[in-house]
Amino acid sequence: MSRSISRKGKCVLVGAGPGDLGLVTLRGKELLEQADVVVYDALANPEMLGWARPDAEIIFAGKRAGEKTF
Repeated sequence: MSRSISRKGKCVLVGAGPGDLGLVTLRGKELLEQADVVVYDALANPEMLGWARPDAEIIFAGKRAGEKTF
């Protein structure tokens, strides 16, 4: 039997705050700049996506205020 070697990934949640980009922590911005994948919802300021790498996968999760997800 062959063994497959897998690298463990890491998932980090970055709070978008009340929408003002100036309120996102420096660490949060740094993590978005390094992320391979960014999952966001309608509550996040879309300008934050500009911090993601050009090759990052961007996924809209569809969450809206007062509505269930998925």
